[in-house]
Amino acid sequence: MPRFSVIVPAFRVQAYLHACLDSVLAQSFKDYEIIVVDDCSPDACGPIADEYARRDHRVTALHLPRNIGLGPARNAGMGRAAGDYLIFLDGDDTLLPDALQTISDRIDTTGEPDVLMYDYARTYWTGRSVRNVLAAHLDESGPERFRLTDRPELLQLLMVVWNKAYRRAFVEAEGFTFPPGYYEDTPWTYPVLMAADSIAVLDAVCVSYRQRRRGNILSTTSEKHFDVFDQYDRVFAFIDSRPELALWRPVMFRRMLDHFSALFASRDRLPPHSRAAFFRRATASCRRYHAPGAPAPRRALLRHGLMHLGARRTYRALSEAQRLGGRLRKGAAALRRAVRGAALRAHYRIQVRLPLRTRDAVFTTRGGGYAGSPAAIEAKVRELAPGLRTAWICRPADAHTVPTGTRHLAPGTFAHRTALARSAYLVNEGPFDRGLVKRRGQILLQTHEGTPLRTVGTDLLDRPAAARGTDFDELLRQVDTWDFSLSANPHSTLVRERAYPSAYTTLEYGSPRNDVYHRTGPADVARLRETLGIPEGSTALLYAPVSRDYRRVQRPSLDLERLVRVLGPQFVILARAPRPAGPGGRGRAPHPRIIDVSAHRSVETLALASDALLTDYASLMFDYVNLDRPVVLHLDDIEAYEAARGTYFDITAFPPGVVARSQDELFDIFATDHWRGSRSAQLRTAFRARFCPYDDGYAAERVVRRVFLGETDGLPRPVPFSARRTPAALPAQDGAGAAVGG
Repeated sequence: MPRFSVIVPAFRVQAYLHACLDSVLAQSFKDYEIIVVDDCSPDACGPIADEYARRDHRVTALHLPRNIGLGPARNAGMGRAAGDYLIFLDGDDTLLPDALQTISDRIDTTGEPDVLMYDYARTYWTGRSVRNVLAAHLDESGPERFRLTDRPELLQLLMVVWNKAYRRAFVEAEGFTFPPGYYEDTPWTYPVLMAADSIAVLDAVCVSYRQRRRGNILSTTSEKHFDVFDQYDRVFAFIDSRPELALWRPVMFRRMLDHFSALFASRDRLPPHSRAAFFRRATASCRRYHAPGAPAPRRALLRHGLMHLGARRTYRALSEAQRLGGRLRKGAAALRRAVRGAALRAHYRIQVRLPLRTRDAVFTTRGGGYAGSPAAIEAKVRELAPGLRTAWICRPADAHTVPTGTRHLAPGTFAHRTALARSAYLVNEGPFDRGLVKRRGQILLQTHEGTPLRTVGTDLLDRPAAARGTDFDELLRQVDTWDFSLSANPHSTLVRERAYPSAYTTLEYGSPRNDVYHRTGPADVARLRETLGIPEGSTALLYAPVSRDYRRVQRPSLDLERLVRVLGPQFVILARAPRPAGPGGRGRAPHPRIIDVSAHRSVETLALASDALLTDYASLMFDYVNLDRPVVLHLDDIEAYEAARGTYFDITAFPPGVVARSQDELFDIFATDHWRGSRSAQLRTAFRARFCPYDDGYAAERVVRRVFLGETDGLPRPVPFSARRTPAALPAQDGAGAAVGG
């Protein structure tokens, strides 16, 4: 008896059925059977099912002699099912990797409930994927098993069959089957949840719900939508057959009216000639099952009341009025934005005609928060040039990161435009406002975001996948405003002077953002580790990959949970992965030794707190080697990455540490301790000598003395690589975390 019976009805889904079945067969959990029900599909669904059945004994192809519809086809699959739990998967949807393992684990930990509800993500034909907006209802806190009366908010979730696992013995004992019709899920899901003695939830995306551009039967214009009335008749008949379920009657009444209202309001569901008949049927159902008592929003109460009265014309007039009101509100908001934008532009044009404020300096970063080289320079300005007034541009949500002695400027405000127009110094690591007019006497310092390994600037002209619609004319206009371009090393200088061609002056002074690596003591590092939740005595591995330009949907290339198991209990992983465009979202709760630091603003803090870095193509590797701690590169897609984005040198020929070309090779590197061996130390030393000649803790001072104080002689000379360079040390501790350097 398998753990799961995965039932896949198939009708006119030949373009998607391979992906659906592959998503099941690729699961790490293997104790399942797949029952593909060919509902007499006129396309190749039947042959595809047969092909998979020949290839894998776990796949059964069931061919129906005639088309009977989605619900009865599922019934046919249930008749063949032998698994402990039933899982339904439509032929154009897919399971996410490890979904079955995650579901099985949750079933075990919750004591085999009658129903387990899990989450899904809508995947659009463009590749965009969005998690269910009501995912918070699947919060796993609280009792592991419960009845629907304990968490009635679960009824707000999408009432479909494929976001749940059902204990087969429970389904058979209750005699649940699917009726025919368009809305066959309705009289299945509501009765199942109401009758279940035990329900559990899983806060994880397990299903990718395909949103087809065309072909979804529930989005077609047809009188078949009248089927919704018959299905709610079945729901209320089920409630009436069980007196103990009478408390759900008002709730189902409200849910029914909401469903009717949504169908009637949709302009592409009902043929125009049938709308009056649909409203009459809705009124009849409303009167038949009238059961006041369930709470509803005020606007919904009005619609429900009009439907109960049969006031179709008034209902339609109200709907049109609400629709018109929404358009007017949107129009008014757009008008307000246009007026404000015009006022800001006029204000800026006035301000650029007023004298410069020679003592004012404005700083910002691409992310907005107080971080990076601009932050290091701003702090040094306040130290060495106290006569200057500094301001930082960031969103109000990031204002708390700005030091108290620095003025905060919110983007898009009049104060922001005034500062851009009249401040003598402008410092940024990315582009400023598109409307910026560079004035005579203004000094603009471009700090950049790190040492370039990946192709940048005009070098992206022949790489459209990476350029992603970059406006190169605007890019060059921005470059022409630079007075100074900060460079960390000769490599950066050569690359950027070609990729950003203009007449600026390059300051090859090092990266101010890296000064902190030479000015932080073990006690401060210990405090940072404690703040991040790193257990004392643990070895913290910072995982920081980059996004892939050649992928529309970002997918993890590394199984972190498997890695943390390989590393052992003395390790924790600080995961700073790029936010996926896919359904990851909140996802399932991470492993207790995986700490999600993706939202952490300061990568310097994370680097200081970690014992080693695991990355791929991130420029962070050039900064991290200043700490003289191990770096490991995981480059499993280097050919594809090189083709799409390109790099300025072969990182595998001159790496900052050991290189893994596959996940298994990476696991071996950690299992054998090569990640921090003598070879790793040799590679790191050579890499640091080439790319960190000026990163000695004094880069920000050199910048401030040259740009803000006008000094050209007597700048701090780079500290040589010797005992005089003292990178931040890890706190003394017992265990593996004490000796990871080389």
